[in-house]
Parts: sequence; structure tokens; C-alpha cells
Amino acid sequence: MNKQPYVVDAHCHIYPEKIADKAVDSVGDFYLIEMLGKTATPDTVRGTSEHLLEVCGEAPITRHLVYSVAIKPKTVTSINNYIAGECATHPEFVGFMAMHQDFENPEEEIDRAMGLGLRGIKIHPDTQGVNLDDPRLMRVYAHAEKRGLPVVVHTGDYRYDFSHPRRLQNVLHTFPNLVMDGAHFGGWSLYDLAIEYLEHERCFLDLSSSMRYLGPRRTRELIEIYGADRIMFGSDFPMWSPAEELEHFNALELDPLTVEKICHRNAERFVGMDL
Repeated sequence: MNKQPYVVDAHCHIYPEKIADKAVDSVGDFYLIEMLGKTATPDTVRGTSEHLLEVCGEAPITRHLVYSVAIKPKTVTSINNYIAGECATHPEFVGFMAMHQDFENPEEEIDRAMGLGLRGIKIHPDTQGVNLDDPRLMRVYAHAEKRGLPVVVHTGDYRYDFSHPRRLQNVLHTFPNLVMDGAHFGGWSLYDLAIEYLEHERCFLDLSSSMRYLGPRRTRELIEIYGADRIMFGSDFPMWSPAEELEHFNALELDPLTVEKICHRNAERFVGMDL
């Protein structure tokens, strides 16, 4: 079993303490799954930064890309302030800003959030109820490309068309210099279909919320199909424990160079900084 001395978790959601427990349950209801259980420490609330760090335990996960999704445009600013504050408190965090398709002046907020130290943008088409390639989001991507910001976008869901992999392909072809992560192997629950659209594209793909559904053999096959240079480790906390997801990854028994790329080198290239 090959273990990486340090690991970047490229897919983590965190929430303010006052809404975290409700937010975690809401996500569980949306995906019809049992979310990560109660915390070991009674005073720690599920889905918070403290919970994330607690469940990592002794696992060598030293950096976390953290974000939250704006379900309504009025929450964008407060989410970005919260993420920036958590990053200031926890230097192991790298924060991504929220954006909503109906936010009045996305360029201004993107620039403001960059001033707070946030390093990218998170979009979730399915929960935000918008096509991944909607013109309102294309405006966001255009400014992200201009400012050199990476974008994490949830991709794939058999129940919806909002985040279909073909929409991600359209964005990639429209903005050739935009750095994107098509989360969940580019097509959660549509893994094989995603290959049709994304195999030869240049986007990154994280493997969060995928390994336990695909199994070790198919996970290894997808890494080989897409190439190890494109894949990033991610847990999708608070759906799953990052430490347990790392155990699933280590069980793949990949070669050391592939492990190094997936565990941290690709995340460093994605964010554009030494992690």
C-alpha cells in the first residue's frame, strides 16, 4: 500500500456553526444518503471546520480546499466572508468563493473575494437550479478566466440535466484558458457517459464521492483513461470522512508517482500555488 506523506483534499464543504447541522441534513436529503455521523466531541457541530479537522484524525491530509454553495444570490457575500474568515483562522485551508447565477454584479464580488484571499470559485448547478453552461454562468467563467481563477463545478447526476458532462465540455471549448475541476470524475452517477465528453479535454477531475460507488478496479480504470495528471484526491466532506476516503484511495495500490500526482501535485497545479 502506497501512502503519500502529505495529501491535499481538493473537495470539502464547510458551513457556519449556526446553520451547519441543518445544511448537512439538507445535502443528505438531496442525495438520499446518510451523511457523516455525529462528532466525537459534543461541542463540535457537524459540517463545520472543526468537524472537518476532527475527522481527518491522524491521516496525512495537510491542506483542504474549502467552500460552500450559494443557493440564493443574497447569501453569496456572507458565504465568501465566512470562507475567508475560516481560512484566516485555519492556515491549512485554501478558500474558494461562492457565486450564484442571479448575483447582480459577479465581477465586482469576484474581485472583492479575491481581495479577501479566496483562490477560486465553486458552482453547483444541480442545487442552484441552473445549467452549467447558462449564459449567466458563462459571464462568471469569463471573469474567472480573465483573473486566472480556477473553478470547481459539480458535474453529473442521473436525475438532472443541469450538470451534464456535455455542458462542461461546452464551457471548456468556450473558455480555452479557464482552469476547471469537473468534480466526481466529471460525472457523478454518469461516470461512463462522462468519458464520451471529457476523455480528451484538459480539465481536472476530482474523485470525490466516486470510489465507494465505482469500486477499486473501475476507479483504477478511470484514472488510466483520463490520465493521472488530471485527477485530484477529494473527500466531499461532510458526506464522507476524509480519512476513510484516503483509506479507499490507498487500497487502490497505485504506483508512487501516480499517488504523488493525485494526492497533491495536481491540486497545486489546479490552484496555482505550492501547497
